[in-house]
Amino acid sequence: MELAHNFRQTCREKVSELGPGLWLTCGIALAAFGAEAIEIHLFGVARVESLVLAILMGAIFRSSIPLPDRFKPGIRFAAKTLLEIAIVLLGASISVQALEVAGGPLVLGIVILVLISLMVSYGIGRLAGLHHALALLVACGNSICGNSAIAAAAPVIRAKPDDVAASIAFTAVLGVVVVLALPICIGAFSMSVAQYGTLAGLTVYAVPQVLAAAHPAGLVAVQTGTLVKLVRVMMLGPVLFGLGLLTARRREDRETEAGKPVIDVKQIVPWFIIGFALMMGLRSVDLIPVVARDVMTQAATLLTILAMAALGLGVDIRTLSHSSGRVVTAAALSVLALIAMSLLMIAALQL
Repeated sequence: MELAHNFRQTCREKVSELGPGLWLTCGIALAAFGAEAIEIHLFGVARVESLVLAILMGAIFRSSIPLPDRFKPGIRFAAKTLLEIAIVLLGASISVQALEVAGGPLVLGIVILVLISLMVSYGIGRLAGLHHALALLVACGNSICGNSAIAAAAPVIRAKPDDVAASIAFTAVLGVVVVLALPICIGAFSMSVAQYGTLAGLTVYAVPQVLAAAHPAGLVAVQTGTLVKLVRVMMLGPVLFGLGLLTARRREDRETEAGKPVIDVKQIVPWFIIGFALMMGLRSVDLIPVVARDVMTQAATLLTILAMAALGLGVDIRTLSHSSGRVVTAAALSVLALIAMSLLMIAALQL
């Protein structure tokens, strides 16, 4: 009885903690659904999808109205946990056969692109006047997975808190800009669904944001983009390992390194990537019924829209005014370079 009472008490406390932020997130998501419905009523088609509208509305709300601290736990939960659950559920719609279709050349191309992007972005950062650590943070965020890569690389290269804050502040805003602007490439370059999905996976910062960027082109683009992005994310481990070696060589005093691991395994292989792979494996051997797959796909879409609203609520557009102009320049040029290199790779592989 006491155990049950403690459990109920813990649940009530958790609901009380997360409730305000989750209710706000749900409100933004409902507004996005409503705006999409109005678009369909007026134009016969949703020109801006609810996923993107959720990000926009969340960012506008966050930038216009100061959020009390009581909203932040629920927003963080939606932006992180709900997104991760959505990605796991999305794995049920993808089979290993899709990976086989992608083939070795595409995987090899992704690896090469990430390495070249790291060097190009770092070079752009240095030319823009950024010091070594800040240029590396911008390069990692641009080339791999945005804020997650920055947060993972920061302790490895011993980056200062100010550098981490500056790079993450602009990356959060720039990531939203990329998600909103990338669909222009579909018509501008006459891209097929698979090509656009690949482009989204190669250029968008975070795994969940790929869903929003690829969604206008349909489910196949989402699936392709997610697969490409996951391969790109898996490069985080080797990159962190390499940065650790380079940093160790640069440091004259290595006493602080003794007995302290440089790389956090949890950052290299997040649980949701493992879950995504597991669901994809179950789907590949037909252990997930068709009805269950449909429900999981719909649930993944709903959770993603909620999470996108939360991500938007985490972006304060006003932070741009507090970021270094050099960081803004380096990050923006790095993104443009990555998009250009991705288009060249897609053309070279004849996807």
